[in-house]
Amino acid sequence: MTALARVIRSGVRRRRVQTLVIGLVAAAATTATVLGAGLLVASRAPFDDAFATQRGAHLTVQAQPDSVTPAQLAASASAPGVIAAAGPYPLLVVAGRGPDGIPMPPLTVVARADPGGPVDRVEVTRGRWAEGPAEIVLGVGGIRMPIGSRVTTTGGTVLTVVGEARSVSGTAGAWVLPSAVAVLTTPGTDSGYQMLYRFATASTPADVAAGRAAVAATLPAGAIAGARSWLDARQHAVEDAAVFVPFLVAFALLGVVMATLVVGTVIAGTVGAATRRIGILKALGCTPAGIVRAYVGQALVPAAVGAAVGAVAGNVIAVPVLAEAEQLYGSANAVLAWWVTLLATAGVLAVVAVSAWAAALRAGRLRTVDAIAVGRASGPARGRRAARLVARLPVSRPVGLGLARPFARPARSTAILLAVASGAAAATFATGLGASLLRIQTALEQNTADVAVGPTPADGPRIGGPRAGGPRTVDPAAVLATIRAQPGTRTGYGITRAPGTVAGMSELLHVSGVTGDAAWDGFEMVSGRWFAGPGEAIASAPLLSATGTRVGDSLTIRVDGGAPVRLRIVGEVFESGSAVVTAAGTIPGLGPPIEYHVALTDGTDAGAYAESLTGALAGYRLTATPTGGETDPLLLVVQGLTTTLTLLLIAVAALGVLNMLVLDLRDRVHDLGVHKALGMTPGQTIAMVVASVAGIGLLGGLLGVPAGMAMQRHVVPAMAASGGLRLPATLLDVYGPVTLSALALGGPLIALLGALLPAGWAARARTAVALRAE
Repeated sequence: MTALARVIRSGVRRRRVQTLVIGLVAAAATTATVLGAGLLVASRAPFDDAFATQRGAHLTVQAQPDSVTPAQLAASASAPGVIAAAGPYPLLVVAGRGPDGIPMPPLTVVARADPGGPVDRVEVTRGRWAEGPAEIVLGVGGIRMPIGSRVTTTGGTVLTVVGEARSVSGTAGAWVLPSAVAVLTTPGTDSGYQMLYRFATASTPADVAAGRAAVAATLPAGAIAGARSWLDARQHAVEDAAVFVPFLVAFALLGVVMATLVVGTVIAGTVGAATRRIGILKALGCTPAGIVRAYVGQALVPAAVGAAVGAVAGNVIAVPVLAEAEQLYGSANAVLAWWVTLLATAGVLAVVAVSAWAAALRAGRLRTVDAIAVGRASGPARGRRAARLVARLPVSRPVGLGLARPFARPARSTAILLAVASGAAAATFATGLGASLLRIQTALEQNTADVAVGPTPADGPRIGGPRAGGPRTVDPAAVLATIRAQPGTRTGYGITRAPGTVAGMSELLHVSGVTGDAAWDGFEMVSGRWFAGPGEAIASAPLLSATGTRVGDSLTIRVDGGAPVRLRIVGEVFESGSAVVTAAGTIPGLGPPIEYHVALTDGTDAGAYAESLTGALAGYRLTATPTGGETDPLLLVVQGLTTTLTLLLIAVAALGVLNMLVLDLRDRVHDLGVHKALGMTPGQTIAMVVASVAGIGLLGGLLGVPAGMAMQRHVVPAMAASGGLRLPATLLDVYGPVTLSALALGGPLIALLGALLPAGWAARARTAVALRAE
């Protein structure tokens, strides 16, 4: 073993606290970095691979049959920037019933002779492609039926399900042969043409918009009824995994900052405490470069172990997040890319090496004689003015000595301050992230009611449907009147939901019709206002984005095969899917409410109220039950990751405080012996050590809380944007006075956790041993 290796091994073994701190901070930084970078790459890989294999459509266009001819659409393939095109394919919106007679949502059906072609090569995952006009192939992720099932359309046509296929571009909910168009087209059926395009450049929204403009320029005005970019399909496919990335990046940055801070201060403190040892090593022939390499090596050994553990942990934690991508695309490679793990680990080790090198340069520059002399001499007498000022405070002498100590070692005090501030920032960020996510879940569920009223279980999903006693019709106004007359009711409303379609969209539209005032029930408005008059509605961001609609524009929808209804969008509601909310009377045939939501006055027992209301509604065959939402599994995963990473960073911060105090107490062990000889008790010694970090802890908490709040204000909107959503401010304002006060006290708590062990060691130190130490 070389002399350098022996010096490194000796330092690692002797300085166990420093070794543990460096290893833990490297593990925390590597875990968060691997997760953030790995999920960012892995979440897009399955979609990108499938898109390339299927030659997915960069732009899917729905054209109006009365505004353009198939020949004109085919000619648009020569538009500037278009490198491949497919179509025009006939497109129909078909409604009907499944094999058990259960109504199914409207399907966007595209007529294609085969699944291949220059654009959007559809992959058959089960069964086969249609071979006759009475056969249909369903899309993956939509309605799922066994092969051989029969679908009866509203026009009376019976179609047999012969297969299931996947379009990575999401171009259709089902496919039939062109010969089936004639039998499926009935009066009132929405129809049109579909064209698929691939562009030379389509990596950004601006590129796709330019391609759309070029295509539109070759077609008659008003020919395009709707268009969808492949970037929207990509975003929808990866949003569950992508939503993790912003907060993991934030934790990764915190980890890297703490790695730089802690490693630098550990090595600097070690150099300061081992000045005499450095002088001896130089006297024995060790070069300045060798000294620097020795201290860098003492940092890299535990950092390498910690980074390896962090890399494994990052890959393990990523497994449940990537499982959904595996199910969606049938991929068997739902793991983080090896090169991402390698680069993230190497990056953290590089940060550790650079931080250690910068701190160890002082050791290399020390002259041999000066190092040996300084190692035996007392340090500079800093902080005397602060000690005199603190002596005037109405505190005990040990506490005063502790309060003045940070001014004697300003560099170490600054390191402790930054470590505590980083831990407090992590705790503040995690608290705000958790609270915002809970509010987001509530807003997405759109149900903050205390009691829900629905059909009695024996009646199934219908209200006023036929029973043994004959048909019965429920008047929503009468039900609401009964609910409002019940003691304890604050307000209530009825809601009915139905599937709908919009021209140019293959996915289902969720339409909600409201009877009464529902604005209080978890509906968060991003912009605009709540609907107030006939024909007005509010819509979600995914719907507005998919249709190119803005607040103030009009949108035509069709519900359950009924007549088209034109709605004026007056507001954007916070919602993850494509949804429209309007007054029930705006859409004819929407039906009576399927559920009623009730808010209670303060102090009303929900259980007793529900029992009483059920009795009052017995004649309507309705049952009231107290509500209680379940937590989204994705939210649980996020909260679990947040808690784990936060506790890890807090532990690192506390260990950073512990390390600084250990170095400080070793430097002044002789002074500690003098204090004990003069009568300082073990309890007073503990008070002195704790007081030396109490002020720093309080200041660190006051600095960390605003930093954590700023992170929450930037990261949570970025997470929502990863899911294609914009957040209203009400979902971010989660910090109250009590919460902020508690978080500010987190700084002193972290400092206290780091000070307990060194304080106990100082209290147990024997006076004679301490006096002999210099």
